[in-house]
Amino acid sequence: MRIAIVHDWLVTYGGAERVLEQMLKVYPQAELYSLYDFIPAGRRGFILNKKVATSFLQRLPFARSRYRDYLPLMPLAIEQFDLSAYDLIISSSAAIAKGVITGPDQLHVCMCYSPARYAWDLTHQYLTESNLRRGPLSWLARYLLHRLRIWDVRTANGVDEFIAISEHIARRINKVYRRDSTIIYPPVDIEAFKLHAHKEDFYLTVSRMVPYKKIDLMAEAFSKMPDKKLAIVGDGPDYRKIKRKASPNVELLGYQPFCTIRDLMQRARAFVFAAEEDFGIVVVEAQACGTPVIAYGKGGALETIVANKTGVFFARQDSDSLIQAVGEFEKNRQAFDPYEIRRNARRFSLYRFRSEFKNFIERALDDRFGRNRAAAFHPETVDPEAVPLQDVPV
Repeated sequence: MRIAIVHDWLVTYGGAERVLEQMLKVYPQAELYSLYDFIPAGRRGFILNKKVATSFLQRLPFARSRYRDYLPLMPLAIEQFDLSAYDLIISSSAAIAKGVITGPDQLHVCMCYSPARYAWDLTHQYLTESNLRRGPLSWLARYLLHRLRIWDVRTANGVDEFIAISEHIARRINKVYRRDSTIIYPPVDIEAFKLHAHKEDFYLTVSRMVPYKKIDLMAEAFSKMPDKKLAIVGDGPDYRKIKRKASPNVELLGYQPFCTIRDLMQRARAFVFAAEEDFGIVVVEAQACGTPVIAYGKGGALETIVANKTGVFFARQDSDSLIQAVGEFEKNRQAFDPYEIRRNARRFSLYRFRSEFKNFIERALDDRFGRNRAAAFHPETVDPEAVPLQDVPV
């Protein structure tokens, strides 16, 4: 059986790449395709140092630094991959990868991180955050997103099985594509984070500083609570904006290595999370340290946090709602058991993901190709006498 895994793009080691890493551990023989591959030589271990087949976008000017600007060409680029030699195609897709062209005798499974959020329910939020509400560029962006939506729905018909990374995403898949999906939560390296029962007097968040993460909301809220400390780890385009809102009790630490982030997670009184995420791996990592989470009560956080046992939710993405949640947490802080919080995180381990993913693929292969899959893939190598009579074509 020949297997291809198609990933949107390889430019960093983020949440989707952690899922890809575990898929390759299940199927190390798979060949890897991606629109771009800009992973440097010393950091390719997570893709088993594989050679990656890339698209023509890889060679376009400024592709390394401005790869997202080529979004209008991505549907065309992904369709140029010739996957006709493969029996199983797994698309690792947050936007584009699921659009590969496959045939009726191939099984195409899509690991869907989300239908492209900027093209669907979050379109107007993205236009606002990109200053594209009005003017000629706004209308061009709206037209391109309109074309992307048409392409996105059409290519969903080429997927045989959808895997959703959360119930939140399963609902989005059903809304956009009118397709059912199987939920397999992303893998989290629980064992890389050790339980630390003693907590110190500060709150923590770790995030890229982009608008939808709402780091400015956290800075604003804690600036109104001068007796409480907030440490913010991360960098990004919103750094200066957040710096202006931060009071002396809000410390911006910028980029930090993993060992520092882990140490802060272990010692923090609580982890603060204000985004509406599809899943939110960092929320589970914090719980793996026995650290409770104060989170916006929408999206994947509702599936990874147990209310009033491993964390507290706030209802609105505004500073007053977050301040109220912090007050509620402080009143009941002794009720949060670090050992119980870590036990909750263990539901999302690497082993659990690999087991569920492999079992799902095996069942899908059996459903598509029958019990004698060797005969389906390589009929010339199979002894006809060994094939059950009911499986022999008349």
